[in-house]
Amino acid sequence: MNYSFYALSDAGLVRTNNEDSFALDEKSGVAVLADGMGGYNAGEVASGMATTFIKGELVRRLNSSAQPRSLEQIARDIESLTSRSNQLILNAATSDVQCIGMGTTVVTAVFQGDSLILGHVGDSRCYRQRQGLLTQITKDHSMLQEQVDAGVLTPEQAAVAPGKNLLTRALGVEDTVKVDVFRHVVEAGDIYLLCSDGLTDMLDLPDMARALALNAPLQGVASALVEQAKANGGRDNITVVLVQASGPAPLSD
Repeated sequence: MNYSFYALSDAGLVRTNNEDSFALDEKSGVAVLADGMGGYNAGEVASGMATTFIKGELVRRLNSSAQPRSLEQIARDIESLTSRSNQLILNAATSDVQCIGMGTTVVTAVFQGDSLILGHVGDSRCYRQRQGLLTQITKDHSMLQEQVDAGVLTPEQAAVAPGKNLLTRALGVEDTVKVDVFRHVVEAGDIYLLCSDGLTDMLDLPDMARALALNAPLQGVASALVEQAKANGGRDNITVVLVQASGPAPLSD
Protein backbone atom coordinates (compact mmCIF):
# COMPACT_ATOMS: atom_id res chain seq x y z
CA MET A 1 0.00 0.00 0.00
CA ASN A 2 1.21 3.52 -0.82
CA TYR A 3 0.20 6.57 1.21
CA SER A 4 0.06 10.27 0.38
CA PHE A 5 -0.10 12.88 3.15
CA TYR A 6 -1.20 16.52 3.28
CA ALA A 7 -1.89 18.80 6.27
CA LEU A 8 -3.27 22.29 6.68
CA SER A 9 -3.79 24.43 9.79
CA ASP A 10 -5.54 27.79 10.12
CA ALA A 11 -6.11 30.01 13.16
CA GLY A 12 -9.72 30.62 12.07
CA LEU A 13 -11.56 33.92 12.21
CA VAL A 14 -11.86 34.57 15.98
CA ARG A 15 -8.68 33.44 17.75
CA THR A 16 -5.45 35.39 17.33
CA ASN A 17 -3.16 32.42 17.98
CA ASN A 18 -3.21 28.84 16.77
CA GLU A 19 -3.13 26.23 19.55
CA ASP A 20 -3.40 23.29 17.14
CA SER A 21 -0.33 21.37 16.08
CA PHE A 22 0.52 18.55 13.70
CA ALA A 23 3.61 16.52 12.83
CA LEU A 24 4.05 14.18 9.86
CA ASP A 25 6.60 11.71 8.60
CA GLU A 26 5.28 10.41 5.29
CA LYS A 27 8.18 8.01 4.76
CA SER A 28 7.44 6.27 8.07
CA GLY A 29 3.64 6.51 7.71
CA VAL A 30 3.19 8.63 10.86
CA ALA A 31 0.76 11.49 11.47
CA VAL A 32 0.03 13.18 14.81
CA LEU A 33 -2.48 15.99 15.43
CA ALA A 34 -3.19 17.82 18.69
CA ASP A 35 -5.49 20.60 19.88
CA GLY A 36 -4.08 22.50 22.86
CA MET A 37 -5.95 24.34 25.58
CA GLY A 38 -5.48 26.41 28.72
CA GLY A 39 -2.62 28.19 30.35
CA TYR A 40 -1.29 31.64 29.40
CA ASN A 41 -1.22 31.20 25.62
CA ALA A 42 0.22 27.79 26.45
CA GLY A 43 -2.18 25.58 24.53
CA GLU A 44 0.21 25.68 21.60
CA VAL A 45 3.02 24.64 23.95
CA ALA A 46 1.13 21.52 25.05
CA SER A 47 0.02 20.53 21.55
CA GLY A 48 3.50 21.15 20.15
CA MET A 49 5.09 19.04 22.87
CA ALA A 50 2.70 16.16 22.15
CA THR A 51 3.06 16.12 18.37
CA THR A 52 6.84 16.63 18.34
CA PHE A 53 7.58 14.03 21.00
CA ILE A 54 5.19 11.31 19.80
CA LYS A 55 6.07 11.67 16.12
CA GLY A 56 9.80 11.83 16.79
CA GLU A 57 9.88 8.77 19.04
CA LEU A 58 7.61 6.72 16.78
CA VAL A 59 9.77 7.45 13.73
CA ARG A 60 12.93 6.63 15.67
CA ARG A 61 11.53 3.28 16.83
CA LEU A 62 10.13 2.38 13.41
CA ASN A 63 13.48 3.02 11.74
CA SER A 64 15.90 1.76 14.37
CA SER A 65 14.80 -1.88 14.60
CA ALA A 66 16.66 -4.54 12.63
CA GLN A 67 13.29 -6.22 12.12
CA PRO A 68 10.10 -4.31 11.27
CA ARG A 69 8.04 -3.57 14.35
CA SER A 70 4.92 -5.67 14.65
CA LEU A 71 1.48 -4.07 14.73
CA GLU A 72 1.23 -5.06 18.40
CA GLN A 73 4.52 -3.31 19.15
CA ILE A 74 3.38 -0.18 17.32
CA ALA A 75 0.13 -0.16 19.31
CA ARG A 76 2.11 -0.43 22.55
CA ASP A 77 4.44 2.33 21.32
CA ILE A 78 1.52 4.69 20.70
CA GLU A 79 0.08 3.96 24.14
CA SER A 80 3.37 4.34 26.01
CA LEU A 81 4.53 7.45 24.14
CA THR A 82 1.15 9.14 24.61
CA SER A 83 1.36 8.38 28.34
CA ARG A 84 4.91 9.72 28.45
CA SER A 85 3.79 12.85 26.63
CA ASN A 86 1.08 13.29 29.26
CA GLN A 87 3.74 13.32 31.98
CA LEU A 88 5.98 15.75 30.09
CA ILE A 89 3.11 18.20 29.62
CA LEU A 90 1.95 17.84 33.22
CA ASN A 91 5.48 18.45 34.50
CA ALA A 92 5.83 21.56 32.33
CA ALA A 93 2.43 22.84 33.48
CA THR A 94 3.38 22.53 37.14
CA SER A 95 6.87 24.03 36.78
CA ASP A 96 6.06 27.14 34.71
CA VAL A 97 3.45 29.61 35.97
CA GLN A 98 2.60 30.63 32.39
CA CYS A 99 1.76 27.01 31.56
CA ILE A 100 -0.53 26.26 34.51
CA GLY A 101 -3.69 24.57 33.32
CA MET A 102 -2.46 23.71 29.84
CA GLY A 103 -3.37 20.43 28.21
CA THR A 104 -4.08 18.95 24.81
CA THR A 105 -5.99 16.36 22.85
CA VAL A 106 -4.05 14.08 20.52
CA VAL A 107 -4.76 11.65 17.71
CA THR A 108 -1.94 9.51 16.32
CA ALA A 109 -2.02 7.44 13.14
CA VAL A 110 0.61 4.96 11.97
CA PHE A 111 0.08 3.43 8.53
CA GLN A 112 1.97 0.20 7.88
CA GLY A 113 1.15 -2.04 4.92
CA ASP A 114 -2.61 -2.49 4.85
CA SER A 115 -3.05 -1.51 8.50
CA LEU A 116 -3.73 1.68 10.41
CA ILE A 117 -2.84 1.75 14.10
CA LEU A 118 -4.81 4.64 15.58
CA GLY A 119 -4.58 6.06 19.09
CA HIS A 120 -6.32 9.06 20.57
CA VAL A 121 -7.17 11.04 23.70
CA GLY A 122 -9.83 13.76 23.76
CA ASP A 123 -12.12 15.00 21.00
CA SER A 124 -9.78 15.38 18.04
CA ARG A 125 -11.07 12.85 15.55
CA CYS A 126 -10.28 10.51 12.69
CA TYR A 127 -12.68 9.79 9.84
CA ARG A 128 -12.42 7.29 6.98
CA GLN A 129 -13.87 7.78 3.53
CA ARG A 130 -14.35 4.44 1.78
CA GLN A 131 -16.25 3.98 -1.47
CA GLY A 132 -18.00 7.33 -1.02
CA LEU A 133 -19.03 6.73 2.61
CA LEU A 134 -17.52 8.91 5.34
CA THR A 135 -17.38 7.30 8.80
CA GLN A 136 -16.06 8.57 12.14
CA ILE A 137 -13.70 5.87 13.48
CA THR A 138 -12.76 7.48 16.80
CA LYS A 139 -15.08 8.16 19.73
CA ASP A 140 -14.78 11.46 21.60
CA HIS A 141 -13.71 11.45 25.22
CA SER A 142 -16.27 14.08 26.22
CA MET A 143 -19.22 14.62 28.53
CA LEU A 144 -21.59 14.78 25.57
CA GLN A 145 -20.34 11.46 24.19
CA GLU A 146 -20.89 9.87 27.59
CA GLN A 147 -24.47 11.18 27.53
CA VAL A 148 -24.94 9.68 24.06
CA ASP A 149 -23.52 6.35 25.24
CA ALA A 150 -25.91 6.41 28.22
CA GLY A 151 -28.88 7.11 25.98
CA VAL A 152 -29.54 10.53 27.52
CA LEU A 153 -28.92 12.31 24.20
CA THR A 154 -29.13 11.22 20.59
CA PRO A 155 -26.11 11.95 18.37
CA GLU A 156 -28.22 14.59 16.63
CA GLN A 157 -29.06 16.27 19.94
CA ALA A 158 -25.43 16.12 21.06
CA ALA A 159 -24.34 17.88 17.86
CA VAL A 160 -26.19 21.04 18.91
CA ALA A 161 -26.08 20.71 22.71
CA PRO A 162 -24.04 23.11 24.88
CA GLY A 163 -20.83 21.85 26.49
CA LYS A 164 -19.20 20.46 23.36
CA ASN A 165 -15.73 21.10 24.72
CA LEU A 166 -16.09 19.48 28.16
CA LEU A 167 -13.56 16.67 27.88
CA THR A 168 -13.31 13.58 30.06
CA ARG A 169 -9.73 12.86 28.95
CA ALA A 170 -6.82 15.06 27.86
CA LEU A 171 -3.04 15.08 28.11
CA GLY A 172 -1.51 17.15 30.90
CA VAL A 173 -4.49 17.05 33.26
CA GLU A 174 -3.91 14.02 35.51
CA ASP A 175 -0.96 11.79 36.41
CA THR A 176 -2.23 8.99 34.19
CA VAL A 177 -4.30 8.93 31.04
CA LYS A 178 -6.13 6.12 29.26
CA VAL A 179 -5.31 5.92 25.56
CA ASP A 180 -7.68 4.27 23.09
CA VAL A 181 -5.66 2.32 20.49
CA PHE A 182 -7.22 0.28 17.68
CA ARG A 183 -6.15 -1.37 14.43
CA HIS A 184 -8.09 -0.74 11.22
CA VAL A 185 -7.69 -2.55 7.90
CA VAL A 186 -6.89 -0.12 5.07
CA GLU A 187 -8.20 -0.56 1.54
CA ALA A 188 -6.83 1.07 -1.61
CA GLY A 189 -8.79 4.25 -2.28
CA ASP A 190 -9.42 5.03 1.39
CA ILE A 191 -8.94 8.62 2.56
CA TYR A 192 -8.36 9.26 6.26
CA LEU A 193 -9.08 12.64 7.85
CA LEU A 194 -7.55 13.61 11.19
CA CYS A 195 -8.92 16.90 12.48
CA SER A 196 -9.35 19.20 15.45
CA ASP A 197 -12.79 20.23 16.69
CA GLY A 198 -12.38 23.56 14.95
CA LEU A 199 -13.44 21.64 11.86
CA THR A 200 -16.11 19.37 13.33
CA ASP A 201 -17.80 22.16 15.32
CA MET A 202 -18.28 24.10 12.08
CA LEU A 203 -19.08 21.28 9.62
CA ASP A 204 -21.44 18.35 9.93
CA LEU A 205 -20.77 14.93 8.43
CA PRO A 206 -22.52 15.63 5.09
CA ASP A 207 -20.51 18.87 4.70
CA MET A 208 -17.24 16.98 5.20
CA ALA A 209 -18.36 14.16 2.93
CA ARG A 210 -19.07 16.62 0.11
CA ALA A 211 -15.58 18.10 0.37
CA LEU A 212 -13.99 14.65 0.34
CA ALA A 213 -16.14 13.65 -2.66
CA LEU A 214 -14.58 16.37 -4.81
CA ASN A 215 -12.00 13.86 -6.10
CA ALA A 216 -9.51 16.72 -5.97
CA PRO A 217 -5.86 16.44 -4.91
CA LEU A 218 -5.46 16.29 -1.13
CA GLN A 219 -4.34 19.92 -1.05
CA GLY A 220 -7.60 20.99 -2.69
CA VAL A 221 -9.70 18.87 -0.33
CA ALA A 222 -7.92 20.28 2.72
CA SER A 223 -8.38 23.84 1.49
CA ALA A 224 -12.08 23.20 0.82
CA LEU A 225 -12.61 21.84 4.34
CA VAL A 226 -10.82 24.74 6.03
CA GLU A 227 -12.50 27.41 3.91
CA GLN A 228 -15.95 25.94 4.53
CA ALA A 229 -15.29 25.86 8.29
CA LYS A 230 -14.30 29.52 8.13
CA ALA A 231 -17.34 30.38 6.01
CA ASN A 232 -19.49 28.81 8.74
CA GLY A 233 -17.94 31.00 11.43
CA GLY A 234 -14.36 29.76 11.98
CA ARG A 235 -14.73 30.17 15.73
CA ASP A 236 -11.73 27.97 16.60
CA ASN A 237 -8.42 26.88 15.13
CA ILE A 238 -8.91 24.46 12.24
CA THR A 239 -6.44 21.69 11.44
CA VAL A 240 -6.81 18.81 9.01
CA VAL A 241 -4.46 15.97 8.08
CA LEU A 242 -5.42 13.90 5.04
CA VAL A 243 -3.92 10.53 4.19
CA GLN A 244 -4.85 8.72 0.97
CA ALA A 245 -4.15 5.03 0.39
CA SER A 246 -3.45 3.61 -3.04
CA GLY A 247 -2.40 0.19 -4.27
CA PRO A 248 1.18 -0.48 -5.34
CA ALA A 249 2.17 0.72 -8.76
CA PRO A 250 2.16 -2.04 -11.43
CA LEU A 251 5.49 -3.64 -12.22
CA SER A 252 7.05 -2.36 -15.44
CA ASP A 253 8.19 -4.76 -18.13
